[in-house]
Amino acid sequence: MTSHTLPMPAAPVANDPERRTWIIATSAVGGVAAVATAVPFVSSFAPSERARAMGAAVEVEIGDIPPGGMKTVEWRGKPVWIVRRSPEMLAALKSPSPDLVDPNSVRDQQPDYARNATRSVRPEVFVAVGICTHLGCSPTAVPEGSANPSLPALWQGGYFCPCHGSTFDSAGRVFENKPAPTNLEIPPHQFLSDTRLLIGEDSRSA
Repeated sequence: MTSHTLPMPAAPVANDPERRTWIIATSAVGGVAAVATAVPFVSSFAPSERARAMGAAVEVEIGDIPPGGMKTVEWRGKPVWIVRRSPEMLAALKSPSPDLVDPNSVRDQQPDYARNATRSVRPEVFVAVGICTHLGCSPTAVPEGSANPSLPALWQGGYFCPCHGSTFDSAGRVFENKPAPTNLEIPPHQFLSDTRLLIGEDSRSA
């Protein structure tokens, strides 16, 4: 029987140019794949547009709000109400309830220019943070004449917090004997035009 000896494979040549080229090419492809994988991962750390806007002023179109209507926008993570008061709402503010805790807005819940009977720059436009000053619930707007038994008998319209029963008039002033300790917060704001409002900045506060 004739025996055959299989030839031994040739030892790799360290300086083989073809092998070196193949290794470089493979590494380059792997590197591209790694970068392609890393880009979306790194991008996930970038703040979103909403996060960047959390502390920025918010410009709002208010020309489309009808009398008695409300628009809600977000500023610093808070809901901000923009209410166009009707003539009836303005008339009610001329004779406020005697049961308000802070009718003259003595406590610092508003800029100085909103420390007035309507707690606003312009009487017909009310801007307030829609968060109850008790435990942070969101009150709801309740018009005059509501049959809600939790409201005062001579309710002239305003806001009611369903969580714990706090009530506020249409200027955001809290009623006595309610859990909320202070009036609703009025954020800094200014009018850019008759139909544009900037919330979060003004040219008059310190």
